Amino acid sequence: MEMISRYIYAVTQRLPLSQRDDIAEELRSLIEDMLDERVQGGRITDKDVEAVLLDLGSPKLLAQKYRGSKGYLIGSALFYPYVAVLKVVLISIVVATSVVFAVQSILNPVTILGHFVNYIVSWVTLVPQAFGWVTLVFVCIEYFGGMQAWDLSKDHTWKPVDLPPVPNPKRQIKRCEPVAGIVFYVLLMFTFSSDYFGVFVFEEGEFSTVVPFLNEGTFSTYLPFIILLLGMAIVKESLKLILRKWTPKLTLYSALINVLSLIVVIVMMTGPAFWNPDFMQELIHAGVVSEGSEAYETVSNIWHTSTLLILILLIVGLIWDTVNGFIKIRKTRRDD
Repeated sequence: MEMISRYIYAVTQRLPLSQRDDIAEELRSLIEDMLDERVQGGRITDKDVEAVLLDLGSPKLLAQKYRGSKGYLIGSALFYPYVAVLKVVLISIVVATSVVFAVQSILNPVTILGHFVNYIVSWVTLVPQAFGWVTLVFVCIEYFGGMQAWDLSKDHTWKPVDLPPVPNPKRQIKRCEPVAGIVFYVLLMFTFSSDYFGVFVFEEGEFSTVVPFLNEGTFSTYLPFIILLLGMAIVKESLKLILRKWTPKLTLYSALINVLSLIVVIVMMTGPAFWNPDFMQELIHAGVVSEGSEAYETVSNIWHTSTLLILILLIVGLIWDTVNGFIKIRKTRRDD
């Protein structure tokens, strides 16, 4: 019956991912045994199901019994998604700082000791910051996001009719998608720099310099806006990981973030001070191309059309991300 599936779903969503399938099977068997005992071979009605579920108690309290601990650092409904996002962010930071350390060590091995010290300092400073920001985001989600509505926190008045519906599979978001998104944005946040975002120049097999794509003189001005946009994108992916399904609120939030991101990116990239104004001249000075050569003309054409190409790809990607959510919601409503 649908009410049994909704009850099992409400319980298992508060449990670690590795335990959900086993506990769902165990709980379904328990409910079936309780129903058989109640009806004694008779026909099972909705009232029988409701009575058995009331005997079991609210999904929140039953999930606590299965966990063996309350896990109230954030709240029972958000605790395990919070831990999952925190793990992904911390692992991403470790990977990002390790990549930066490896690149620095390869490009400038003479000062590898200094790079290693910076690597350790990055861990010491960034890990507490990540913990604090992720915690703050989840507190805001729980307080402003209306999570209490499906947390069924009013256990003394709980009824089976309060159970949220089981999400349509067509509307669900695969866990790997938001995880990959969080990893990508965290990596981009730590590697998006004029020191690495450019053309690497090598002389006789050894690293010489980097010809930056970005204007080093104004990069620090744009950096806070870039970090803010990436942070909002991480929040968006975190919400996907929490809800695991497309909802109107999630779709509207994604659309808002995408529109805001697009506006800010267009303003930055089309401005005269975002890209390196001396990029072609620095390539010539570094010996990468010679002025007037065929290679110079090819690189120059690509350079002058790169902004348009990047904006087109960005617009298409953001529009698809927004439209995809609306399409899935519309399909599931039509199927329902």
